[in-house]
Amino acid sequence: MYPPEFEDFSGNGDRLDTWVFDEATRFFANASRPGSKLNAMMHEDQIVFFFHLLGIDSNGHGFKPYSEEYLGNIRYVDRGIQHLVEQFESYYGNDGKTAYVFTSDHGMNDRGAHGDGHPDNTRTPLIAWGAGVAKTAPAPGGEPAPGHDDFSSSWNLGQFERKDVNQADIAPLMASLIGINFPLNSVGTLPIKYLNASDEFCARAAQTNALQVLEQYYVKHDQKQQTELLFKPYAPMHQATNRPEQILARIRQLIDMRRYEQAEEECSQLIKMCIEGLRYFQRYDWLLLRSIVSMGYLGWIVYSLLFIFKSYVLPAPASHDSSAKTHRVDDSGLVAVVGILVFVLFSLVFYKQHSPGMYYAYVAFPVYFWTDILQQLPLIQHVCSSYLRLAVRWRPIAFVVIYVLILEALVYAYFDRRVYSVAFGLLAAAWPLSVSAKFRRQHALLLATWSGFCMLTSVFTLLPVERNDHLGLVIAGGVLITLSGLVAWHFSGSFTLPPLGASAKQAREAIAVDRLVILIETLLVGIATFLGPFTSKETERRGSLPRPHQLACWAILVVSTALPFVHGSRLNRSARDQHYLYRLVTIYLAFAAPFVLLTVSYESIFYFSYSVVLLLWLSIERALYYEKAENQLLAPTEQNRLSDLALQRSVSSTAGPKGAQTFAASRTLGLSDMRTSIMFLFFVNVAFFGTGNVASLASFSIDSVYRLITVFDPFVMGVLLLFKIFIPFFLVSAVFGVLNRSLELPPFSLFLFVLSTTDVMTVNFFFLVRDDGSWLDIGMSISHFCISGMFVLFTIVLFVLSHALVGRVLIPSAGSVKAAKKHH
Repeated sequence: MYPPEFEDFSGNGDRLDTWVFDEATRFFANASRPGSKLNAMMHEDQIVFFFHLLGIDSNGHGFKPYSEEYLGNIRYVDRGIQHLVEQFESYYGNDGKTAYVFTSDHGMNDRGAHGDGHPDNTRTPLIAWGAGVAKTAPAPGGEPAPGHDDFSSSWNLGQFERKDVNQADIAPLMASLIGINFPLNSVGTLPIKYLNASDEFCARAAQTNALQVLEQYYVKHDQKQQTELLFKPYAPMHQATNRPEQILARIRQLIDMRRYEQAEEECSQLIKMCIEGLRYFQRYDWLLLRSIVSMGYLGWIVYSLLFIFKSYVLPAPASHDSSAKTHRVDDSGLVAVVGILVFVLFSLVFYKQHSPGMYYAYVAFPVYFWTDILQQLPLIQHVCSSYLRLAVRWRPIAFVVIYVLILEALVYAYFDRRVYSVAFGLLAAAWPLSVSAKFRRQHALLLATWSGFCMLTSVFTLLPVERNDHLGLVIAGGVLITLSGLVAWHFSGSFTLPPLGASAKQAREAIAVDRLVILIETLLVGIATFLGPFTSKETERRGSLPRPHQLACWAILVVSTALPFVHGSRLNRSARDQHYLYRLVTIYLAFAAPFVLLTVSYESIFYFSYSVVLLLWLSIERALYYEKAENQLLAPTEQNRLSDLALQRSVSSTAGPKGAQTFAASRTLGLSDMRTSIMFLFFVNVAFFGTGNVASLASFSIDSVYRLITVFDPFVMGVLLLFKIFIPFFLVSAVFGVLNRSLELPPFSLFLFVLSTTDVMTVNFFFLVRDDGSWLDIGMSISHFCISGMFVLFTIVLFVLSHALVGRVLIPSAGSVKAAKKHH
């Protein structure tokens, strides 16, 4: 095996193929020694040689499919295979007993990726020649041969038939060529047109193929029949005139009558019917499982919403009303017993049917959730009665309907990223118009900036996820971030706080250190902006990644990433309180440097625009909340000296003097908080799809990591690529953590609301999962469901991350700002 450093994407990958061809030459030289064990093995029957030529794949990743390296590698492999065939024929004395099959495991798109199900990635060549392989004759009379389409029209092979097969068909083809049994679990159909054999041989080979697939059907049929309580066989296989035994009898009769083509057609139909039968048994439990899983998701949604109503919406019950405190029925024990009996009943059925262990887990969740929901019927009645007492009842219904419609729009956005562009356009126009006239006058610049950056950010989801390297855009994005860092450093004196109770000298020193941190982070971004493209150019020029450049890139990535965790996060227990704006700026700049290093095109511009939109969202939400409390954003006290608020003990902080957690007086959730939650969910999805498609990691170019590592290492490369993808989530989680405290809400309340409602999307994707159609359709449907299904866990991770990243921040509450204004 060649050493790992051979798989270096910065150099020409044809050295991998050179190694294979050289080893083949050495192999034949060793096998030519008379009397050796290898020589004896080489003259046995049914020998399979496997040659893995990886160079074209490596050059496609490193230099793209239309590069000279890639095209040159194809020509080199073509010559190498010609020489390899000559070696085989020479070794075996041109005995005509060697068959050759040339194919590939995948294709490649224009960016050198192949991780999704696009036809460019799943369409592969199949070229066979030699012993037992039929030669393709040109179509008579110069007529176009069948099988061609627009894809192959430019090959200049229109006079020869294009014989397409499925990849699964290659296994029975190879088995037939060397005369061994078909693979046990193969569902491929023998491509008869590829065989140079008698009509009788082809018919009997097709018959064997049909028997092999039919046996798989019988195994699945018998397994289900033995375990299912109410077994339903696959109907087409049990029709009076279409049973497998009857079809096999017809095939044998047709072969005996030498009607071979008709026998092959019967075999093909039987194979198709068996494969459909296998799919039927694969989906046999779908209705039951989908019903159970759907009830589990719906149960979780209702269960968590009831918890939110009880904890964060409804007023606390009177201290003497014990039933109101629990919100549970008097006979909760009976309901619990019924739930247990339901679970036991399902478990007995699953045990009898030898169902997998996961089936028990599937039914346990809905039973638990719905049992608890039934026990909370008084709470449901309380919620309904509270709604009926509302003076304006249509508003909650309207909010819920709009919320669900937005969730459905986000579902559709998984299939068409342009939905986010439309949404940004609506946010740019509709939100400023929906606020009061007074608010528009007071915050005209803020709203205008919001509209402008929303329109800018809307552009990115219109751009293709498949993009080529563009170092000019990389530098432009880095320059924008660097300039924003310099602006933040210039104005940092207005949001940099000294330690509580510090002397004047200590205060000046502490503020100087904090401002220095911003300047260092900005400097790292500036260095990364030019170091990354320069490293790419030097790598291309030298044919390898320069070691000094690589070490410098790694140093910037590690130092910049570590800064927000060392300076001000909860991981540093000695860290002091920081103003929320200062904290968000340091997080933004710290992750900007590694993001720029991992950028190959417009992603860094997206990072800048997306970050500004998040900060504007936070500012508008705070301003709207202050308006309700008859206050303004950045009241004079906050503008002049936020540390004064800390001295007055009127600041919302994540930790008190002794580390105890303290928040401003918490309030209950209201309808306006639904807007905040859906906005958070929207921005999380924009982070998913802003520069690519998380459902297909192939849409994120692996070129991103070439400034840090070029020798193939799937673990390191995968971690770096995921790190780049997750950076926008670090930002949105930090902003949302600050926003949750700014709105004086209990910790985790908004996160929990988002958590409980996003499974509406998961249920949609659950019913959209497919196991048929193209690889693209199957893979994307599964990816969408997995992403949406994991969102619950992902939201919890975001909450923990925001808690750690945001750390000890000072956030003026609405009440404190109001009191400060009155004082002044």
